[in-house]
Amino acid sequence: LRRRLMIAAAAVVVGTVVGWIYYTPIYEHLSSPFREYKRLHPESVIALNFGNPTAAFSQQLSISIFAGILMTSPIWLWQIWAFVVPGLTKREKRISGAFFSATVPLFAAGCAFGYYTLPKALIILYGFTPDEDTSSNIQSTTDYFTFVMRFIFAFGASWLLPVVLVALCAIGVLTGRQMLRAWRPAVLLIFVAAAIITPTPDPFTMFLLAGPLVVLFFGACGIGMLITRKREQARPAWLDTPEDQASALD
Repeated sequence: LRRRLMIAAAAVVVGTVVGWIYYTPIYEHLSSPFREYKRLHPESVIALNFGNPTAAFSQQLSISIFAGILMTSPIWLWQIWAFVVPGLTKREKRISGAFFSATVPLFAAGCAFGYYTLPKALIILYGFTPDEDTSSNIQSTTDYFTFVMRFIFAFGASWLLPVVLVALCAIGVLTGRQMLRAWRPAVLLIFVAAAIITPTPDPFTMFLLAGPLVVLFFGACGIGMLITRKREQARPAWLDTPEDQASALD
């Protein structure tokens, strides 16, 4: 465990150094909604504010760590999986390996989706700022980038939902039919969870997160039904024979 933790920590440190080096383009990308909204509404007063002398340094450090964690996610996720593998059977290793191979792409895809939808979401939210001359939208950089990082991480983590559901099907806790029959409460729970996870109370952000999750849920249902059908086909016929009857000989 100590070795795995040290490797994961070293990878995050290296990623943080890379994030520190490329801080300027990362900052420009993440703050682009401000410039885009200013371009569309030149009369509006909107800016990021560093509230104290140490705010700029603290913000650069936090963004660098955030970038390092994202860039090195395949490494520390692999270390988590590699720590668990020695205690698994051969069959469990094959199953867990398949799930790990899906975890990293889904997490990366969720973070990328959150990153590319973030500017549109913020522009819509900033659009509610009154157009009067007395109104402005000057935000603390800490509050803004905390929102951005939570937004991206929420999308990345939530896109792992199908991996969890398919894993439950693979170990026999759920079946594809059970998940499909429960689609109505599942969709409701997805929207409730999206409302809780998203860092703002607006419905637009909630729908941005919940919409892809609903699609992923039904995709997991389809994969779960295939797993269940394969398990039923491999099930010996004598297991379904009543105890007071003789089973047929193969």
